Amino acid sequence: MNTKTVKNDLISKVASKNALLLATVGLMGAVLSGCGDDDNNNAAVSMTDYEVRVLNLTHAQPLSPLAVLVHDAGYHGWTIGEAASASLEVLAEGGDNSSFIASATGVQASGSGAGVVLPGNSESVTISVSGAAMYLTSATMLVNTNDAFAGVTGIDLSNLAIGDQQMLYLPVYDAGTEGNGEMAGTIPGPADGGEGFNAVRDDVNFVARHPGVVSHQDGYAESVLEAAHKFDAPVAMLTVTRLN
Repeated sequence: MNTKTVKNDLISKVASKNALLLATVGLMGAVLSGCGDDDNNNAAVSMTDYEVRVLNLTHAQPLSPLAVLVHDAGYHGWTIGEAASASLEVLAEGGDNSSFIASATGVQASGSGAGVVLPGNSESVTISVSGAAMYLTSATMLVNTNDAFAGVTGIDLSNLAIGDQQMLYLPVYDAGTEGNGEMAGTIPGPADGGEGFNAVRDDVNFVARHPGVVSHQDGYAESVLEAAHKFDAPVAMLTVTRLN
């Protein structure tokens, strides 16, 4: 075999090895690329579902549709001793929770009850949260009052396991945005059918625990409320259940 033949044979073998190496690398790349696509296509976002149920414990105080928010640690729906936000004022005076829900910050999920919750009745709101839930805020108006609302804010949900429940009794707060006059034309509930939200603030302008109502039967002649509309805290029970 001459030198030229040996040289050509060597070149041919090297070329064959290079071609095989390139083909192998290409196949591995295709397999790895395919695996990556499968991960992206099949990866499901982890969702956690919670049922939030409110039970009205009062004798004659219907509750407005429940507002439910799951949010981060930076948000609070209200702070005792500080002025109510404009959206909380709307909820506490007229029972409309839409702006309260829409204006909240750091929210992971939110929901609203479908309607008024009558005494002795309950309603639930189910919300789905992407990832681990953090804190719960929930609020509702006592509609036979001027600006009383019941609720909790900043409740930690992180320790709830699947199937666990947390029961919370809701205290009553005074938004401090409308005087508790109990007068005709100022109560939006069925006891009066009067005005709801009014942007004018004519009270102490800070949130506090509600002192309760007086009623005309207890000597306040101008009150449109009756003794049945009185309440003692708590006025409602909130049950939070982690579903999955």
